[in-house]
Amino acid sequence: MSKVKKKVKVIKIDAEKCGGCRQCEIACSSVHAKPKFSSSNPARARIQVVRDMDYGIFLPVYAGGYMAAECNGRQKYVIKDQEFDECDFCTAACPSRDLFKEPDSGLPLKCDMCESVGEEGPMCVKWCLAGALTLEEREEEVEEGVKPDEMEIAMRSLINKFGRKNVAETFNRLTQKS
Repeated sequence: MSKVKKKVKVIKIDAEKCGGCRQCEIACSSVHAKPKFSSSNPARARIQVVRDMDYGIFLPVYAGGYMAAECNGRQKYVIKDQEFDECDFCTAACPSRDLFKEPDSGLPLKCDMCESVGEEGPMCVKWCLAGALTLEEREEEVEEGVKPDEMEIAMRSLINKFGRKNVAETFNRLTQKS
């Protein structure tokens, strides 16, 4: 695989500034609602705030890629005398937890920087009044290669949840000409 330079958008997170208001979750779920801004359900947000109210720790984590299997990493992190599991900070939707999965279908969610909904930049960044989230653009060398298509990932997720036969029957029924 060859490497190419590409502009990459990244949401920079300053956990020290996050007060745990969860406005980012509300903005994200609202802009991705169908129709746009028709509802707000933080369970559908592509950003989640990991929080520990006893210690006042708030850390926004946004959805990255999908992992078909559980990872092997099980590190523990200690922040202000509170122990956290590595999964608390993971950006992936995976079979071992419900974070970053669409609650109704179980399909994985991924942050698209609000480009799929026609916004100029992520809504979570725009609505973060504390300034904990900022958008950063930089050039990076990335490997050019074939990545799993979003449709393939969605189909695999549906098959895992409902079974190959049910998905095939539903697909056939939906594609029949009336």
